[in-house]
Amino acid sequence: MCVKNLKPGIYAGLAGGVVFGAIMATMGMLPMIGMMVGVPSAAVGFLVHLVISALIGISFGVIFDRFLHGASGGMGYGLLYGGTWWVLGPLTLMPLFMGMGFGVNWNAAAASQMLPSLYGHLVFGAILGVSYWWLRSHSIGVQTVSTTQAHTTEGL
Repeated sequence: MCVKNLKPGIYAGLAGGVVFGAIMATMGMLPMIGMMVGVPSAAVGFLVHLVISALIGISFGVIFDRFLHGASGGMGYGLLYGGTWWVLGPLTLMPLFMGMGFGVNWNAAAASQMLPSLYGHLVFGAILGVSYWWLRSHSIGVQTVSTTQAHTTEGL
């Protein structure tokens, strides 16, 4: 793991999280997210959602950084990761945190009711992946220019 991947992961996760949080707010889902910490409030739910988004952004950077070779790769891996978190989040972990048990949403009926959440997770993943790729490529470009300039001025 490279520490320089943490900051772009956090920022990219927050970028996707803000957009997905707005989608969740329109669907009235944020108080349910707040219930994961025992407070059925939209504001608390949004804060919990942003913390989770930042952590997912970090994990995206750790897992996928070496595979990203362009915006389309960022989007592809982001969509894959967003879909994965739909299975891990609302279908698996969220019911556990809310005391409903393990695997209660692992059926076609429950999954089909959660399709709007899948769309939100895919939007989150696409924004996460492209944002992460852009932030990493931008910071690498800045470092490369600085290194090149340093070598050029040393020779003078």
